Amino acid sequence: MPRRPWRVALLAVAVACAAPACSTSAPATVAPTGSPSHVLTQEPEPTETLLPDADATGSTVGDLADGFPSDLLPVPAGAEVLVSSAHPVEGSDLVDVSLNLRTEQDAAGLLDTVRGPLVAAGFTESAPAAPEGGLAAQSTFSRGDGSELLVVGILDRDGVRTLTLGGQVRPTTA
Repeated sequence: MPRRPWRVALLAVAVACAAPACSTSAPATVAPTGSPSHVLTQEPEPTETLLPDADATGSTVGDLADGFPSDLLPVPAGAEVLVSSAHPVEGSDLVDVSLNLRTEQDAAGLLDTVRGPLVAAGFTESAPAAPEGGLAAQSTFSRGDGSELLVVGILDRDGVRTLTLGGQVRPTTA
């Protein structure tokens, strides 16, 4: 395992400080395995995960999650799904959804691709006068009594767009 520069420097200082105390008449000692010098060369083991538990379901990396309403929220042609999720909302027919994807499609065209199926399904768009700072495009879509709500943001960086979409929808029209 490669040593980090600050660890090498710390070890060099420790050796330099200990050198004057050495003598040739005393036997050499070896630091015990559990000593602080041993700890300096090890990386800590991760003890946490970002998932709520080991059996977390409803989220998928690199593909659409089971139950994701792809008929309402299709992935644009040529886009790479980064992560998606679909979690039923307890006590309702709604689904919490999120989708993050990357594409080279222009921001306006990408938003049009999302807008088409939503407007056809009865959603109303409410776009801000100007996207929030840092975003190339932004819009909100709602349907019915407002319990179905999706927020879309598109980041444009170095010729690649990243779309983030999240909210609650009914997978099928009631």
